[in-house]
Amino acid sequence: MLLSCLTGLTAVAALVLCARAVEDPAVKARPAQPASLRHATPHQAARPIIVPRSAWLDATARHTQPPPRYDDKVVAVFIHHTDSPNDYDCADAPRIIRHLYAGQTGARAWDDIGYNFLVDRCGTIYEGRAGGVDHPVTGAHTQGFNHRTTGIAAIGTFTAGVPVPRAMTDAIAALAAWKLGLAGVDPRSTVSLTSSNSLSRYPTGTTASLPALSGHNDAFRTTCPGAALTAELPRLRERAAQLQGRTPSGTG
Repeated sequence: MLLSCLTGLTAVAALVLCARAVEDPAVKARPAQPASLRHATPHQAARPIIVPRSAWLDATARHTQPPPRYDDKVVAVFIHHTDSPNDYDCADAPRIIRHLYAGQTGARAWDDIGYNFLVDRCGTIYEGRAGGVDHPVTGAHTQGFNHRTTGIAAIGTFTAGVPVPRAMTDAIAALAAWKLGLAGVDPRSTVSLTSSNSLSRYPTGTTASLPALSGHNDAFRTTCPGAALTAELPRLRERAAQLQGRTPSGTG
């Protein structure tokens, strides 16, 4: 049966529904290698401006949590939407993210927000899950495929016919280009990932070939990130590859 994120939310307090198809990855913590110590790749895009967690998470909202978990590198990016209202003021984005965090760490008892990054409709990128934006932090965003991936959540609901702000997609492309470039991955390529959970589209242990820049629905039976944002993925891949300095598709 198709599982999907619910639509038509009317309250910011309910901003946890699109994360229903995620899992809290139970892996041992490993030290993260600073980006400055890794070998530069030929197609390493510039790091975009990223607003730190401190902009949305204060001492009154913060939960005690274990140390971050890390993978060796990020080879794929999954795009999500938060299934929340679109008509917010961008100045309210920190409050929206704080509500997401409260829902996931409260009622769901997760150790942290699941998404590695969140992007608002004005194109502002926020650090999500703790562990350092330069590091390959293991998230909790895509059931079965949290390892060696990064989850980017677009704040809003992007079902069929809903306009996706250009500032938002440009920011997502820049972020994906940078994160994938750290491992030399072409955003237009296909990568091999191993499923860790049979609740995904692939049984546990199955090696799946997925786009390096995927939608949540590529790995899980869901409508997330919404039909409108899903339709943007081909352009996002091309834009991210361009930001990495790669040759456009269809040229020699």
